[in-house]
Amino acid sequence: MKIAMVGSGYVGLVSGACFADFGHNVVCIDKDQGKIDRLHAGVMPIYEPGLDALVDTNVKAGRLSFTTDLGEGIAGADAIFIAVGTPSRRGDGHADLTFVYEVAREVGEKLSNDAVIVTKSTVPVGTGDEVERIIGETGTAHRFAVVSNPEFLREGAAIGDFKRPDRIVIGAEDEFGREVMRAVYRPLFLNESPILFTSRRTSELIKYAANAFLATKITFINEMADLCEKVGANVQDVSRGIGMDGRIGSKFLHAGPGYGGSCFPKDTLALLKTAEDYDSPVRIIEAVVKVNDTRKRAMGRKVVDALGGMEAARGKKAALLGLTFKPNTDDMRDSPAIAVAQTLMDAGVHVAAYDPEGIEQARPLLPGVTMCANAYEAITDADVVVIVTEWDAFRALDLARVKALAKAPVMVDLRNIYNPQDMAAAGFAYTSVGRG
Repeated sequence: MKIAMVGSGYVGLVSGACFADFGHNVVCIDKDQGKIDRLHAGVMPIYEPGLDALVDTNVKAGRLSFTTDLGEGIAGADAIFIAVGTPSRRGDGHADLTFVYEVAREVGEKLSNDAVIVTKSTVPVGTGDEVERIIGETGTAHRFAVVSNPEFLREGAAIGDFKRPDRIVIGAEDEFGREVMRAVYRPLFLNESPILFTSRRTSELIKYAANAFLATKITFINEMADLCEKVGANVQDVSRGIGMDGRIGSKFLHAGPGYGGSCFPKDTLALLKTAEDYDSPVRIIEAVVKVNDTRKRAMGRKVVDALGGMEAARGKKAALLGLTFKPNTDDMRDSPAIAVAQTLMDAGVHVAAYDPEGIEQARPLLPGVTMCANAYEAITDADVVVIVTEWDAFRALDLARVKALAKAPVMVDLRNIYNPQDMAAAGFAYTSVGRG
């Protein structure tokens, strides 16, 4: 089959490369000429483990190509995926669908054959209806169907998630759309990946409901961590104890500084706005958003407390290890590290930081932070070392070297990657999350 992927960002590029690896002919389309030029040169616009090799293999095989010309890219395509950004709209928090609707109109105007148009972007309920209306208004003479096919890719593990999915959700209103999507995903169907066919609106809501539920699990265990600190319990044991219950599961029950990234913050907010529009409030999600927003600065205050409080902290140095919202990505969007660093700087603390992949993305977001070439440079003369993101590189620090370089043997571990007894034996004043 021929597949056109409009949008060559995180979702579009990963999906396009994986579809090509299945044997489809894929054209990735983007208006950003610089991005397309870099892709032609083999330079990835994002960091995702294994993506560069996957792209290279399929480009050389002739199954994957890139262009800025939408008309050329969609010509002859059986399926045209819309995978452009839907950021939170300034002023009201609704998902900004400007790019989605622009692509829909241009696709309708340049459609040269019968095709299925697939919304891969995360979009609110009813977006597919509007995309269908927009394409119909262009007066195209070709048969088309609009389908919802949300992505469930974790940054840092996206290729594995695409090739071995928990499920594939397809929201279609007619057999033409369902038939084409069965053919698109035939390689995964043969591997017995479950495919769930629903109505288009149901499919759109499934994506938001899934992300909101996962955000709720994270926020729940973070509040349990706070309670554990008050009562002298261990949140990691609480997580294990409830996670072993098959009805609950162990994933997303790791206490920390709160969720961030490109999905959870904007998707929970967009779901709230949709619920308001339909006069059907989702109060649990309202609480999740509020608690998560306040938690990030609370983690900054935890570091200030480890420095002796507001007065004692002024003029001291904190070394932040990890800036991206999670490991194995360079994504800084809504990263807890931003709020932690800002809270420290507001308290008069000098902040030095290191991240294996996110330094360049972090610079414009944290202009007051000194960016370092490695962890030990950041730690040198620090009054406190703060683990913010659980990169593997930080799980086995040379503690003797850390102690020798730092001004004081103080560590605040916001990801609980070290053992309190081991840290005490190594001579550190050690603070973690929810291990009272």
